[in-house]
Amino acid sequence: MGVDSGARRRIPTAALVILVAAAVGAAGMAAGAALTGGGTAAARPMDGSPEAGFARDMQAHHAQAVQMSVMVRDATDDPEVRSLALDIMLTQQQQAGQMYGWLEQWDLPQASLDPPMQWMSHAGSGMASMGHGSDVTPAPGSAVVMPGMATDEELQQLDQVVGVDAETRYLELMVAHHRGGVAMAQGALDRAEDQDVRRLAQAIVDSQTAELAVLEQMLVERESFL
Repeated sequence: MGVDSGARRRIPTAALVILVAAAVGAAGMAAGAALTGGGTAAARPMDGSPEAGFARDMQAHHAQAVQMSVMVRDATDDPEVRSLALDIMLTQQQQAGQMYGWLEQWDLPQASLDPPMQWMSHAGSGMASMGHGSDVTPAPGSAVVMPGMATDEELQQLDQVVGVDAETRYLELMVAHHRGGVAMAQGALDRAEDQDVRRLAQAIVDSQTAELAVLEQMLVERESFL
């Protein structure tokens, strides 16, 4: 890449990455039990429930985080960014698999005709308080409706840069993405009754809140090189 990655490494950030990896591992262990539950036959969430909507929408949200993490790993040789991107990829792929499994256990389709985030119209804080993409509100006509999701244009921009530019753009997008993910998970905690869903939602809040501290520090470090 022509980028001296080693010169940019910061011991505090590296230490934070280790701490976050431990936090993510603990959260993953706490969430692991979610795959074996899914509710009893008499208490399975119904189509249109907050549980079903959260499982569908968070799968899509996680899929974009995985996509962006793959993109940045191809665009940089920085060990800190690559390590964190790998952690995000593995954690969110595992969680997406859990949510896919729930819908199967609940005998519900993986997709719905309802608009994304419809489940957020249930009692609790609404969509108005949740950011979208790198801005607070989506551009006119934008199909982005889930908080923190990058637009197609932002993904194209990420795909066209390398080195520190790619790292910075990825971190900017992932900060917004994690903030949106935390808001969605908190929305599930405010609305869902299924205990497996609540456990995973809490694990997402905990792990992504911890990762946000690392993402923000890494972003500050790289902005100083631009």
